Amino acid sequence: MRVFLLGATGTIGQAVLRALIARGHEVVALARSEASAGKIAQLGGAVVRGDIGTPGQWLPGLPDVDGVIQMACDFDSAMGETERHLLDGLLPRLAASRRKVRFIYTGGCWLFGSTGDNVATEDSALSPLPAFAWMVPHLQRVLESRDIDGIVIHPAMVYGGDGGVFRRFEQDARECRAIRVVGSEAVRWPLVHCDDLADLYALALERAAPQSTYLGVATEGVPVGKIARAVAHRVGVAVPVIDIVSEDAAAQELGEWARGYVCDQRLSGAKARKELGWAPIHLDPTRDVMELCA
Repeated sequence: MRVFLLGATGTIGQAVLRALIARGHEVVALARSEASAGKIAQLGGAVVRGDIGTPGQWLPGLPDVDGVIQMACDFDSAMGETERHLLDGLLPRLAASRRKVRFIYTGGCWLFGSTGDNVATEDSALSPLPAFAWMVPHLQRVLESRDIDGIVIHPAMVYGGDGGVFRRFEQDARECRAIRVVGSEAVRWPLVHCDDLADLYALALERAAPQSTYLGVATEGVPVGKIARAVAHRVGVAVPVIDIVSEDAAAQELGEWARGYVCDQRLSGAKARKELGWAPIHLDPTRDVMELCA
């Protein structure tokens, strides 16, 4: 297939680009800078220059594609409006294609809110973090469209690659500071390695039924304090100091979206395993820390 990627230079996006190229797909990706364009080309993709915030400038030059994967998001106060504007331009463009395009849209685990000891599945009711509530009507729009084959993937907390949710812990530990944990060490994060998640995107592109939804979860829920301590141990801090940061302080520093760090969650990726044959291999995040922080 010829696949158009948005967000191809992020932690998830780079892994997806590599996975698609390895499976023999042709990849075209959006790049808003020379550095991003160079990275995409280095990974084997063709480049369309542009920004998700100004789709009218690059949509006319978009080649015909068989699939689109949307993973891009600017974590700012305008991200909902940016996404609406993107879909307003992109969906009619895809609907006018000579073939029915498969469109994979990225949601997120924080749309399910805190689950506590319950294990959420694709059938669980959404209870989105307020900063991401805008995403719900957008994913519904994708799934309900009959002009495309819409599919939604909700990634767990993503780690691995050159980014991911463990990097802040590593930076704190390497700078010999207290490792900052938002809310409590007991908060559980569902987790997935970016390479495993990339395999799920590729499988969904190739096999998923239209209007289907999948949770990209390899590990149901791991206490964040366990991860922070494993990172500290790996970088040589035998007795780490954990600094519990309030939810409000995290939101003030990073933005309202950071309140998601206190979502205590358990999520299941069983549906993707059963229906798509997804077989994640990174099932012990604390062990993976040894490689990531080498």
